Amino acid sequence: MSSPVQSFYTWYKTTLENPKYRWIMVGATLLYLLSPIDILPDFIPVLGVVDDAVVASMFIGALSQIVLAGLTNRRQSGLRADTPDAAHTTVDVNFD
Repeated sequence: MSSPVQSFYTWYKTTLENPKYRWIMVGATLLYLLSPIDILPDFIPVLGVVDDAVVASMFIGALSQIVLAGLTNRRQSGLRADTPDAAHTTVDVNFD
């Protein structure tokens, strides 16, 4: 059985990966990070910052995985048709 934290992270990551809800989750995360209303108020010395750090690290981690997956998919799909392939391009060098 997974912990509530793992369940929340899995839900957050899958919702962020869904293109339909991605920008809503990005906006909600940034609103939470910038908002003075938190799960743990910021005036509590250490714990007030911990919840913001956890949410920020989850956000950055999930978003970086999405970006890396997109870059990998783009690289695997090949080059665009108008871009010459370096392996099949002949370069003529004239040494006069």
